[in-house]
Amino acid sequence: MNYIELNDFKYAWIFRHQSMPLEDKFKKLIKPLAQKRANNVWDESISKQVDHPDFFKKGDWPANKAAWIDNGEWESTWESDAPDLPESISDYLNWDNNTTVYYCINRNLIIETTWINFKRCWKNFLFLDDGTILLGKKRQQAVQFTSDGMFKLGNKNKK
Repeated sequence: MNYIELNDFKYAWIFRHQSMPLEDKFKKLIKPLAQKRANNVWDESISKQVDHPDFFKKGDWPANKAAWIDNGEWESTWESDAPDLPESISDYLNWDNNTTVYYCINRNLIIETTWINFKRCWKNFLFLDDGTILLGKKRQQAVQFTSDGMFKLGNKNKK
């Protein structure tokens, strides 16, 4: 089994938050990965050495400063009434709407959805902003969101 039910997910509340309600049709596209599958995605795409973004070290592409090419601030857009992701993120990623994306909280907690659904629901996802990394399946671009309201745009090819 690759997924767990959204209602069984530890952080399912972020998709039921009163201030940012989501329609059921969008919630159905939010698929928390089962632990074994999450571990595989983390190991293949982020790190075989550490289990949380706080602990990246040499050899992990996110620890390489050269992997990050730009940064910006997400929090003011999140707090505003504007529904769209910060423009620099959308421009950088520029993925097809049906691209599978992974929102990586840590080695055991990863959420899969589509790029278009992430763009619709990004404010809900960003309740979890402790170094989380957004990746596209078979894509090199990545975004890391930090709890200080900032983001980094990067490329996981830079190791």
